[in-house]
Amino acid sequence: MTEFSCLLIKPFPTWYFYPLNPNHLPIVRQITDLARFVHIRGSRLLEESVRNEKEQIVAYRSVNPATGEVLKTFTEHTDDQMWSALAKSDKEFRTWASRPFSERSRMIAKSAQILLEQKEELARLATLEMGKRIAESRGEVELSASIMQYFADNAEVFLAPKKLNSAMGDARLEYSPFGVLLSIQPWNYPYYQLARFAGPHLMSGNVILLKHAPGVPQCALAFEQVLRQAGVAEGVYTNLFLSNDQAGALIDDPRVKGIALTGSERAGQALASRAGKNLKKSTMELGGSDAFIVLDDADLDHTVAMAILGRFGNNGQTCIGAKRFIVVKSMLDKFLPQFIAAAKKLKLGDPLDETVTLGPLSSDGALELILRQIQEATSHGAQIALGGGRSGKVGAFLQPTILTNVTSDNPAYKQEFFGPVALVFPAKDEDETIAIANDSPFGLGGSVYTSDINRGKRVASRMETGMVFINYPDVSAPDLPFGGVKRSGYGKELSNLGLEEFVNRKLILVPNGHS
Repeated sequence: MTEFSCLLIKPFPTWYFYPLNPNHLPIVRQITDLARFVHIRGSRLLEESVRNEKEQIVAYRSVNPATGEVLKTFTEHTDDQMWSALAKSDKEFRTWASRPFSERSRMIAKSAQILLEQKEELARLATLEMGKRIAESRGEVELSASIMQYFADNAEVFLAPKKLNSAMGDARLEYSPFGVLLSIQPWNYPYYQLARFAGPHLMSGNVILLKHAPGVPQCALAFEQVLRQAGVAEGVYTNLFLSNDQAGALIDDPRVKGIALTGSERAGQALASRAGKNLKKSTMELGGSDAFIVLDDADLDHTVAMAILGRFGNNGQTCIGAKRFIVVKSMLDKFLPQFIAAAKKLKLGDPLDETVTLGPLSSDGALELILRQIQEATSHGAQIALGGGRSGKVGAFLQPTILTNVTSDNPAYKQEFFGPVALVFPAKDEDETIAIANDSPFGLGGSVYTSDINRGKRVASRMETGMVFINYPDVSAPDLPFGGVKRSGYGKELSNLGLEEFVNRKLILVPNGHS
């Protein structure tokens, strides 16, 4: 079967299968089943079978995860269309970058206004495509608008030339855009992910080619249309329906100057490696398994409420969601029963129903993946304190799930559960909560719960993450830098730090005695 395994690698890059597009998983299983039963080693028949399976995949399609209904399908752009789009973007960069900040600001601010004007329509579309509760979809549109407005208002100030204190003479930094950027974004926040990249980097004078997740093509097109309505010219921001092989080809092209990914570790490894091979700047926002530390002086009622918000918001599909609940033993017997009781009260159902408090996962493939994770965890000794199974026969619904007794030799201990699954860990004291929190390959965010704010700050300083919140779960805001460490990636988004990721910070010096 070695020949077959090698065949699979060629048409399907390893990062293709990450559940950013979990609808592909049934096809993957079909190909795997084919490998088990076809034993024609190295034959043309085997190669033809693999190729036929690949051609049957509909890469970009909207599927309502609450019902399984296919809403709309899209074909990928051809190579010729992709190269034409790149050429147009490369040409438009010179015009866009030469516009004064005031002109770019006017259009980006207009896009924020349009987002708010179309909030209901856009929110409903996100809920239909990826299952987010309608109230959360509205909130996402509002957040996206606030990001666009923030950078429209502040980019010129952030990117103004800065005088440096230097003994060498009159020194200053000037900022200039890179050029064409390739942005690859996931499905879980289909507008916010685009706004937090487009807002700062369009304002800095860059132009963008966008490859969105294959499960949210209508949201991708809707956001592009908002920018068009705001006056942003074609070629300045371009949505493309691409395969991963096509995206790789763009990275190799010298006209593409920077790459940004929000996605999986596997995708990050592939894209960062390719960007590095081409000596190109990249940012990677990858997985997260954020610690939620409960100290012995925490306000229990508030902490439980925040635990529900932090773990089950966005149906548990948030990179900065609280996933590992690390509780000092003196609090565990109080916290865990209340946490379980609160999770039991979550109402599963149609995310368009305003009374529903927990919607479906983004797809059947995502559901099947997390069910396998739960099964693997329990087979290694984890105990199910709540839930653990599928809810109903229609839709990608998972019962709210809480796992305990997850030991360090359990595969689940190091994994990210991208769905409504909480792992609860006991700790003997404050020091052990920090040790458990840091014993993770990830380092995106985290939170600490205590009545002593200074104590919370001390604990936060010892946590190996990019962000820590005290007495509140991780959140995102336009003026707060967002990004992690370790296998959660590198680089920052949002705030002035995110704005500066894809600009050239040029030193200009007039030496002493030469003015």
